[in-house]
Amino acid sequence: MTDDPIPDDPRPEDPRLALAQSFIHALPHSKALGMQLTDLGEGVATITMPYDPRLIGDPATGVIHGGAISALMDTASGASVMSHPSAPRSTATLDLRIDYMRPATPGQQITARAECHHVTRSVAFIRVTAHDADPTRPVAMGTGTFTLER
Repeated sequence: MTDDPIPDDPRPEDPRLALAQSFIHALPHSKALGMQLTDLGEGVATITMPYDPRLIGDPATGVIHGGAISALMDTASGASVMSHPSAPRSTATLDLRIDYMRPATPGQQITARAECHHVTRSVAFIRVTAHDADPTRPVAMGTGTFTLER
């Protein structure tokens, strides 16, 4: 058994991975929503959230509430900033615009993939997409800005 934050990850311990894991675990809502970091690269993060009936926004359809999806997208975005090669010590959301494309399919896990595509001295810019089992049909897409503390 290893101490790797991501099970079965063959990569050696990456300080950015450890930082992103601690970032996610420090957020009570991430734990409550069952978020799991599944991939982390230089400025890219993927986080999943399982379907949970407690998160249903419309009881008639079983669709997950948009607030849970936005929390997932915000968390993935922050993790992408934390994993950027500029290595910020911390970050916070300045602005996050999310466009909902369609309802998530009831019963399916939601995955958010965020990319930190540009960094200035004090601001990081991200793009993020959320999907269910069909990654070709996004549930939501967003853009945002995050603070950088170096």
